[in-house]
Amino acid sequence: MPTAQKRTALWGRTIFRVLGQNRLSQAGVVVTSATGISMVFLWIIEILKGGHGHPYSGIILFLILPALFVAGLLLIPAGFLLQRRLDRKAGRTAEPPPPIDLTSPKFRRVLTFVAIATLANATLVGFASYKGLEVMDSVGFCGEACHTVMAPELAAYRGSPHSRIGCVECHIGAGAGWFVKSKLSGTRQVIAVVLKTYSTPIPSPVHHLRPARETCEQCHWPQRFTGDRVLIKRKYAEDEKNTQLTTVLVMHVGGANAQGSVGIHGRHLDAGSRISYRTLDERRQQIATVSYRDDTGQTVDFASTELKVTPEALAKGETRSMDCVDCHNRPTHAFELPHRGLDREITAGAISRELPFVKKKALELLKGKYGSQDEAKKAIADGLTGYYAATYPDIASSKKLEIEAAVTAVQAVYLRNVFPNMKLDWGYHPNNIGHEDFPGCFRCHGGNHESKDGKSISADCEACHQVLAMDEENPEILTQLGLK
Repeated sequence: MPTAQKRTALWGRTIFRVLGQNRLSQAGVVVTSATGISMVFLWIIEILKGGHGHPYSGIILFLILPALFVAGLLLIPAGFLLQRRLDRKAGRTAEPPPPIDLTSPKFRRVLTFVAIATLANATLVGFASYKGLEVMDSVGFCGEACHTVMAPELAAYRGSPHSRIGCVECHIGAGAGWFVKSKLSGTRQVIAVVLKTYSTPIPSPVHHLRPARETCEQCHWPQRFTGDRVLIKRKYAEDEKNTQLTTVLVMHVGGANAQGSVGIHGRHLDAGSRISYRTLDERRQQIATVSYRDDTGQTVDFASTELKVTPEALAKGETRSMDCVDCHNRPTHAFELPHRGLDREITAGAISRELPFVKKKALELLKGKYGSQDEAKKAIADGLTGYYAATYPDIASSKKLEIEAAVTAVQAVYLRNVFPNMKLDWGYHPNNIGHEDFPGCFRCHGGNHESKDGKSISADCEACHQVLAMDEENPEILTQLGLK
């Protein structure tokens, strides 16, 4: 046999001898081969189907299987190294590998095969890595993979103005640094889910959220939200006619103009970071001190006259430079109070105002205590249909479809806001926009923060809005503005 052929044969015998003696490397070959074939086969199916419809399929296809594939690849050299170490301990002299001979056609063919296999492996791992990141950044992965824990946040997200924006756009943003931080945080959260040590409900706010100037302000520009905005708010009385009451406000949204920073956004979110505050509680509802830099560049400090705070407690508080999420603290994951949810559904026409006392009865049913969402759904259906059957039999007969639609809408309000298994009930998460349902603006603008010279933070209502109509049945102003 020619020398080149002997060397090629010797290389083959060397490889098969080591593999034949080493169970770890054998396992690596089996795992890599099996997962590699499975990945390619399943990826082809996914492409033909037009994508995966369930978050767990993406996790299996692009996270678990690729991880097993890479683990199998690592087992092969690990087995060689382990075998070599065992041989040395046993005093066995390993046969030296034959010299490399690129003049041998067979050796070159083997080398070509190894190169192609390596390229194929690298391609599979690269594609899986890319798709794996895509899966981890998807709404399905964030909201559905840990279904019980994230179900409330996902329900609120899907009904929000940001529902077409991916979770990572706000929770991570651009750049590798925050991506790594988020994945490390996510690992901790996965462990909490597995061990069932997560909080119920999920607490808010998120204290390690990326600054709003790096996320929110990539789409929104507070200094350019100039001028005023007409806001029309409708609610419904708990009377037989479900009387519609309308409030019309002119909101001084503000921003920046030739006169400087004006209005709500201009005064609170000036580019120079005018405001900082110190809060005493985790939820940022108790504002102990506020620092404000006025138009002359002077900083004025205001302290709460209601909160009796020791220097030690103040030192333990959280100090923040004010940004978007201090007011828009639930910009996407906003939960409603029951009357607000019903008002929204009535305004949208999902609940007919022709059903007498529907607002009052629905509100009563929503405020009931239920052990699960399924129990609530049944109680709402039975309660609403039973009420009309007993009190308004003619209505129950003539407006059966309207009653059924109302049942569905009232159930939807409950299912979107209350999750007994996560101990999330009405009003758990305060919403700092406005001041009707929660302290909100009045955390600072309640007239109870004073400076050393006796000045107070403005509590003038017209600094933020002008009331054109308040809870009126037929506001004339809407006709005058051409909005009726």
